[in-house]
Amino acid sequence: MGGRTLAARPLTREAFAPFGDVIQSDGTEHFQVNAGAMDRFHSLAQVDIGSQPDARAIISLFRSREAISLPYTVTLMERHPLGSQAFVPLDRQRFIVVVAPPGKQLDPAELRAFLTDGTQGVNYHRGVWHMPLSAFVKDQEFLVVDRGGSGNNYEEFCLEDQVTIVGEPRDELAKTP
Repeated sequence: MGGRTLAARPLTREAFAPFGDVIQSDGTEHFQVNAGAMDRFHSLAQVDIGSQPDARAIISLFRSREAISLPYTVTLMERHPLGSQAFVPLDRQRFIVVVAPPGKQLDPAELRAFLTDGTQGVNYHRGVWHMPLSAFVKDQEFLVVDRGGSGNNYEEFCLEDQVTIVGEPRDELAKTP
């Protein structure tokens, strides 16, 4: 078995665009609502639920049961061929995002790694390969928006060769921005 090291870089809208949307208020146009009491950062990502008759958008919460640290070895990637999937951290903690372009097969050479800043969420486009959600702190919570309904909307790919993600030291990643 071979191995590869992949450096995680900061998550930006431009770098992440081939894989989905970055969900954040910074740098986003907004307008006032509720008689001026709130700013609305409108339509930050599009929910794609596909065209099946019973498809629907659902909202869930995920809570991490363990913490990971860098370097981290990626062994599994997943994708959702029938709809998009969004993760927004509720605890303002950073998390890691590893993605590859959509397609029936995953090419490990196309993996990209990003580090969020704790205020950013991501919306994976339909079919984009991504590492299962992983957090740098135990009990981190995420708001998740994805597709419910019939059909198989989950596929896995086990990496044959080891891919190790490197980045900033763990103590820097766990800091609240």
